[in-house]
Amino acid sequence: MGKLSQILFLTASAGRVFASCAYGTHLMPRAEEGEAIPVATFGYTGITGPHNWAALDSPANNVCATGTTQSPIDMVDSVFDLIDASALSIEVNDMPDGADFENLGSTVEVITQGGTLSFDNKTFELQQFHFHLPSEHLDNGTSQAMEMHMVWQSAEGEIAVIGAYINIATGAVASASIKRGLNTRSRLFQRQAEANETAPVAGTDTPTVLLETIFSVVDQISTPGTKVKTPPLVMSEVVDLLKAGQFQAYSGSLTTPPCSEGVNWRVSTSKLSISPSSFIKARDVIGFNSRFPQNTPGQPNILMISALGAAAAAVSAVGAGAA
Repeated sequence: MGKLSQILFLTASAGRVFASCAYGTHLMPRAEEGEAIPVATFGYTGITGPHNWAALDSPANNVCATGTTQSPIDMVDSVFDLIDASALSIEVNDMPDGADFENLGSTVEVITQGGTLSFDNKTFELQQFHFHLPSEHLDNGTSQAMEMHMVWQSAEGEIAVIGAYINIATGAVASASIKRGLNTRSRLFQRQAEANETAPVAGTDTPTVLLETIFSVVDQISTPGTKVKTPPLVMSEVVDLLKAGQFQAYSGSLTTPPCSEGVNWRVSTSKLSISPSSFIKARDVIGFNSRFPQNTPGQPNILMISALGAAAAAVSAVGAGAA
């Protein structure tokens, strides 16, 4: 089979994309109890990577290559509106019995158990949060170690995503109390609650307790399609950090197929932190799962520009050969 035939075969056999960042919303309903966890049929490199997402499921994914408000983007001053946290209302339920933590092949996600986000007279319900490595959005041209996406949906089916950068904590602050607490779920929940009473302000170099807790079990879902129950999760630490900062707001898209536009993005100026050891555990399971930055919202799709450039180069090459 020739190279072109292999590409056509892989494209045709990919079928409808599953397990995108919209998993759990109306765009991609969650599997019923007892059903297998869907595993993504798209990837981040090669034939299944972002350059070919539109071809993996056409016309469903066409907007990946034609949309003009695609995400992620480089978060520079001219592309977003800076809003105070007071303009949003964020509430997320704690999960004292832990939460389902799934490997979708494209990312790892935590299925949440209640939470609301309100702004502009709209209310959204929290569906899940998941992780990208490295960050998908750029922080004024700089990539961060990871990015957490909290996915929300309104009763009308509108999607909102809160993005939070995650840096690697390099300070001398040890997470010994966190590690000791991981030995017992009830003790962990108590320790997290106590830690949240003196939670660090945004920008400190202390590992975020919630992330340390979640990634303590990430090695147990190293195989796509598997899940595990996390230790108890106290969400107030992260919610308080988000409320302590500001949000960079813009209208973009899902960062995975089908790349649907009209997504309300709120990228936090508060940054979370993860210990080096937890980052390595997460990296070894997640791998690389970031879409390349897109054009500034309103500009032509970067893939369309690339295709036109390639076509012009091909015509030029043919003309040069004929001469």
